[in-house]
Amino acid sequence: MQAQLQALLFDVDGTLADTERHGHLPACNEAMRELGLDMQWSFGEFISLSHLPGTAFRLAYCLEQQGMPKEETEKYVEAFKPLKQRLYIEKYLPGLHLRPGVRGLIEEALARGLRLAVVSTSYEAQIHALLKGQLAAYYEHFNPILGKESGRKTDNDGFLHKRCLELMQLAPGEVIMIEDSEEGLEAARAAGIPTAVFYNDYTFGKPFRGARLVAPGLEHFNLAQLSAVFGMSI
Repeated sequence: MQAQLQALLFDVDGTLADTERHGHLPACNEAMRELGLDMQWSFGEFISLSHLPGTAFRLAYCLEQQGMPKEETEKYVEAFKPLKQRLYIEKYLPGLHLRPGVRGLIEEALARGLRLAVVSTSYEAQIHALLKGQLAAYYEHFNPILGKESGRKTDNDGFLHKRCLELMQLAPGEVIMIEDSEEGLEAARAAGIPTAVFYNDYTFGKPFRGARLVAPGLEHFNLAQLSAVFGMSI
């Protein structure tokens, strides 16, 4: 008997919008300039640092690589975190565009009575700002919204995904996770959640082992096609 699809879970950065190249990277570079640091990341360098969970960790790593003492590094990182977040939310996020197909899939899901949720590594203030800015008409339908403050998403045995299922009172086989990254895929799979990966120029080229579906964009799939890949009914 086919499982009934009950909800879609979304990652945020790189999944709902191309936030890395056009949001986080320029916000990081501007924050570093404002702090007087003689360092600017290219997009290629930013990708090479993507194995580090969060831009503050990436900054700390780079400063340490340059030989900066630990105490001085920590001062810069602590000043960087709120500055970068403010720049991202106030200056760069308003100009971001949703990835093609995202709005249509959300509209179709709601029309069919499905629930929506977010499981992300991003700060929750950034998630709420993106949803309110680019998906205002659907914002109230995303519940729960779990970001960095709710727990580690990756390298944590699927903790945040399991928490999301617990809050929604759903089984892993009743949801589909929409992702863009290898790390996010691994976390969702650790929770037993079927996952579709829609990669971008930030995550292109990864093996995405264990994903039932890997594609360049959501715009090629409607909800019926997506659920059929996972053997679910809607």
